Formats: sequence, structure tokens, C-alpha cells
Amino acid sequence: MNRLAGKVAFITGGGSGIARAAALVFAREGAKVVVAEIDAALGAVTADAVRAEGGDAIAVHTDVTDEASVQAAIAAAVARRGRLDILFNCAGGSLNADSQVTDVDLAVWDRTMALDVRGAMLVCRHGIPELVKAGGGSVVNMSSGAALRGSSPKHVYTAAKGAILSFTRALAGSYAKDNVRANAICAGRILTERILNNYGTAEAPGPVADRQDAAGRVRDYPFWVGRPEDIANIALFLASDESRMITGATIPADGGRSAY
Repeated sequence: MNRLAGKVAFITGGGSGIARAAALVFAREGAKVVVAEIDAALGAVTADAVRAEGGDAIAVHTDVTDEASVQAAIAAAVARRGRLDILFNCAGGSLNADSQVTDVDLAVWDRTMALDVRGAMLVCRHGIPELVKAGGGSVVNMSSGAALRGSSPKHVYTAAKGAILSFTRALAGSYAKDNVRANAICAGRILTERILNNYGTAEAPGPVADRQDAAGRVRDYPFWVGRPEDIANIALFLASDESRMITGATIPADGGRSAY
């Protein structure tokens, strides 16, 4: 359908999971994709997969927690593609050692905040000026259903993903005059490689104790578990001009857990 024809998309964490799915989906819709990935080999694999389907993609080594790395990656993307229209901040995640605030090691706090919050901030810090130069664009930030509820035992991840929601609203309010929109997606349990390795499925639990009744959640919220492509398709809509009236929004894709 070429919903992103002529647009250049910068996708962080593009070597795996939701971001990898988004790279493929965006390219199928006509975008020139920049796969920003700390693991250069994984980034190259995603770019190769996009090109194998006839799409346009390059991989750029990026450590989203390091400002010099992000600045260099944005500059390389613009140098090779001429512009930026879409920022999809997807790099992030939680640590297995995450826990309640009274128990968690401060190193877990520092690492999670660096990856989930500082990373998105740095990409926006250096990427949004390029969107403005291009005449406007779309920022899509990954949050989590955990940010919408107070029941998660992972207090650090919950705080980080909650910060993303406030940050997204601030971006929307500040850059609307520049024709830049910003929205966030709050995902439920998405079956990425990381989730499968840690938690498994309700039928075959993984090595990390969920500390919550995953089977019960699936029973009560049958749409709670999804595939990376499910979130990639939401990001596609938010990145495209079809969502031109939507900014500052939080899109729950959590199977209704934040609603009932």
C-alpha cells in the first residue's frame, strides 16, 4: 500500500523483537529503514532481511545510552538517506533482577533508566531537529502495559515506562508547531525472543518466575499475549499520515488489562 512511501524511519533496537518486525513492516510499506542496533551483527541481519524482500535498509551501530553514539548514528542516517521522518524508539526492556523498590539493587535502576528513558530522550534530542528540517514527522515511543497499572512487581521497569508516557506528551505539546507528532504504545505480553527465553508461555513456563499468574491473565485477558508484528502494525499506523490527528496519545495494546 506504500503507506510510508518516501519516508525515512530510524528504528532503535532493530536487531530483534518488535523493532525487527517494525523494520520489515515499515519497509514493505515503502519506508527507507535505518536499523539502529548496538549489536552490529544483529542489525546487519535485519537489514539483510529487509533487502531480501526488496526493501531499502541500512544498519547503523548505535548505543542509545551513549549520546555520542546516538548523535553519530543520526548523522550517518541523514548523510546516507538525506532526511528523517520517523523515530521509533523501541530499544529497551527490563532486567531479571528488577524488583520492588525496597529490595532492588540501584545498579538495576541506573541501567534500566539509561536504556528505557535516556535512550529515547537522546534519540529525540538529536532526531527531532531532523524531523523538523524535513517538514515534520512522527515519533513513536515504546512503553508498556505495566505503566498503566500498579500491580507489576518490577518497580524500576514500571517507573521507566511511565516516564515514557509523560515524556511523549511533553514532546507532543512542544513540537506540534513544527508538524511533529509523538505517541506511545503500551504493549502487553509480546512473544519476543527475550520474553520467550525468560518467561516461556503459559503452557510451558520459562526459567524466570513470573511472580504473577500468567495463566490466569490469559484466561481473563485473551488478547493480552501478542506477536511482535501486532505492535509493529500499530507503530506503522502511528508513523503514517493516516494517524495525522493523533498526537500525545497513549495507545494500550495490552488486551484490555488497563481497561477492566
